[in-house]
Amino acid sequence: MGGSESFYRSMFDLSRSLFLQQTTDGVLKHIVTSLKGHFPEAVSQVYMSQDTAPTDPSVLPLVFRHDGNDLCTRAFMEGKPALGHPAEGADASGLPAFAAAVPLIGKQGVYGVLEVRASGSPLGPEQIDLLVGIGETAGAAFENAKLYEQSNLLVTELRLINEITKRLNQSLRVSEIFQYACQELIEVFRADFACILELDRKTRTFRVQATNMTEMLSDIFELDYGFAGLLHRTKEPVIVSDYAANSRVESKLMHSTGSRSLIAAPILVNEEVVGAVLVTHSQPSYFTYENYKLLLLLAGHIGLAIMKAQLHAELNRMVITDNLTGLYARRYLDEQVHSMQAKDVRGSLIVVDIDNFKQVNDTYGHQIGDQILKQVSGIVRSCIRDTDIAARWGGEELAIYLPQLTLEQTERVAERIRSRVEAETDPQVTVSCGIAEWSRSDEKISVESLFYKADMALYSAKHNGKNQYCIG
Repeated sequence: MGGSESFYRSMFDLSRSLFLQQTTDGVLKHIVTSLKGHFPEAVSQVYMSQDTAPTDPSVLPLVFRHDGNDLCTRAFMEGKPALGHPAEGADASGLPAFAAAVPLIGKQGVYGVLEVRASGSPLGPEQIDLLVGIGETAGAAFENAKLYEQSNLLVTELRLINEITKRLNQSLRVSEIFQYACQELIEVFRADFACILELDRKTRTFRVQATNMTEMLSDIFELDYGFAGLLHRTKEPVIVSDYAANSRVESKLMHSTGSRSLIAAPILVNEEVVGAVLVTHSQPSYFTYENYKLLLLLAGHIGLAIMKAQLHAELNRMVITDNLTGLYARRYLDEQVHSMQAKDVRGSLIVVDIDNFKQVNDTYGHQIGDQILKQVSGIVRSCIRDTDIAARWGGEELAIYLPQLTLEQTERVAERIRSRVEAETDPQVTVSCGIAEWSRSDEKISVESLFYKADMALYSAKHNGKNQYCIG
């Protein structure tokens, strides 16, 4: 068989075997084997650029040198073969080494370099042609495999995004969204740690709402601290290849976990940063650019889910809240009392009525009357516990349900409300209060009977001179 026939037969066999590979790792392993088979007397090596992360230990990363003497750098940068003596000079035998470096090149760019080093005499023209042919064929096969992997990754990501979006939209509680998103981020990126922070607009701080680093849960950070602060300032995602080598940003998460790789993205709602997502790994250069882009996309969907949950919560708040006083609506109070009577052992109710309220409106006008209602409602709110429920019962009447409180404790609350209203309102008004209680031992337990007893007690307080409380 002639030299040209042998060359074409080698190229045909190589092309067929390379293009049967569907993964970049498969292509690279086949290139390594092919080089050793075609150049058994020489030392061959495959170098890949930083854009790829081969698992084969015999494939090395390409280190760029800018002294102009490195053949591999020249071959990669110029996209054509580079021949000559390597910068290191002689090989292990002491003989002068000759090297040929050819680019692993495809239609979309150069992916790496194939190098063959021979002792003594240079490679012949046929060997150089063979090496160039391997570089071109292998480059095209590598590019095809890379595109195939990227298309599969894209399909997988689309399915993932669809599933995560569906699950996120099923939840209307912000806390549940944070917890679910944190778990999914760890699984999707095979990460060591994930952390989601929420911006508190009142305090202008970030609070950790979800993380598998339990020591940090509920931690609060200043607005300009760490990667969350950086995301807040720039509104741009971040990727860190090796935090240990470049730790210009202070980060408790990175220090506490010993993480070296990081991808982070802001959570945006209406172009405003409302939170931050951080994902880390202990290995340097662990996350890829595709991971970086995927996190940015997922952070966008997390933001949409949060906005939906917040709108739902605000709508619910508007439905169950009185617009003027900011207290709950009577329907909500009735529902909560009914629910608590089913599980508690006791509870009490205070009905508060502003004395001579019609006279206030006639004297000062309805606008001042509304201001008085707001003042009294604010006093009521400040006199009760977070677990108590204050509502506008109707007109100038307010009602407060106090779960598990005894009659004696309820009297103290009623007196505190009465005395503070008399002392703090402007123009000054007074209130009358009716108190009622229920306990598990009562013959009849219902919302209606509790309110009836409180209403009758209020009537007695009004009839006996106002500015007082009575017990029903």
